[in-house]
Amino acid sequence: MHVPDGFFNAAVSVSAGVVAAAGVAVCLRGARRELDDRTAPMAGLVAAFIFAVQMLNFPVAAGTSGHLLGGALAAILVGPYTAVLCVAVVLLVQGFFFADGGLTALGVNITLMGLVAVLVGWGVFRLITRSVRNRGAVVAAAFVAALVSVPASALAFTLLFWVGGTAPIEIGTVAAAMGGVHLLIGVGEGLITAVTVSTVLAVRPDLVYGARELVAPLVLRGADGDVTVTPQAARSSAAPVAARRPGWFLPAGIAVAGLLAGVVSFYASSSPDGLESVAEDKGFIGQAADHALGEQPLADYGDVGGIPVGVAGVIGVGVTLAVGGGVFYAVRRRGGGGDGADGADDLVKDDSGKKGLD
Repeated sequence: MHVPDGFFNAAVSVSAGVVAAAGVAVCLRGARRELDDRTAPMAGLVAAFIFAVQMLNFPVAAGTSGHLLGGALAAILVGPYTAVLCVAVVLLVQGFFFADGGLTALGVNITLMGLVAVLVGWGVFRLITRSVRNRGAVVAAAFVAALVSVPASALAFTLLFWVGGTAPIEIGTVAAAMGGVHLLIGVGEGLITAVTVSTVLAVRPDLVYGARELVAPLVLRGADGDVTVTPQAARSSAAPVAARRPGWFLPAGIAVAGLLAGVVSFYASSSPDGLESVAEDKGFIGQAADHALGEQPLADYGDVGGIPVGVAGVIGVGVTLAVGGGVFYAVRRRGGGGDGADGADDLVKDDSGKKGLD
């Protein structure tokens, strides 16, 4: 659902840009509570994975395809603040390197695919998991959260286009069309999200931000008796290095993202995505303007420069990983434990009243 240039007037484009910039600024600050030396590489991997999977359009109806938005998935894996930054990094790389999503519409795209998708997805996920906390509930909540986030973003687009689109629309008709097709896309988004979250839970549950309560406490036996360390200890500088670092998971995840973008992308559906299909059907596709960077070799994922889509995809994964990793490493909290714990919160008590390191 990458909005091209030309769909929105200057007032909405600028306003959405201001909202997106403010949202990203808030998330840059909030992400410090979610990112540390251990989780920053994971966030970079999530951004690269979202880039790769967004290349894999899947058919949802006759002549229409869809692709992952990734907001809910990122929020569940690395936290809501970091998730917005992940999506923003992906959109920046797509817009400036691959001419995917308009430059003047960048604020609109970050607002819809980042802020709205993450806010709705994370809100639904937390609502479902608030009372039920087990792996099955986390996976089911991931599916529902991702499913709901897609039509929510589509309906937000419809509202914005009704307010400041460059073509008149009947909001009820377009809302029904956008909501309907993106509900189908949401099913695919939910399945991808659920499978991904379930896989990470199976191999490294400590790396799933939305399942922090499921990580078993670490118990250290000392001379004075047992000292129980809370699950957050696995993310603190006092925990063993193997418990704090992604280890083999990071290169394995990069390899998967590279495989998806480099090989599986050849088999992606070539049908127009949900937004493009609705725009064609409702008669406002002609408002789309040519991309300012549409002549560069990587535009349209290598099609303009004659670069195989798989090669372009691998380049995109590498660029996203580098840009995202740099941003998250710079934003991360230096030293200290996970989940925003400050120095004073790093001390917890066991049942006997003795203090242990969190």
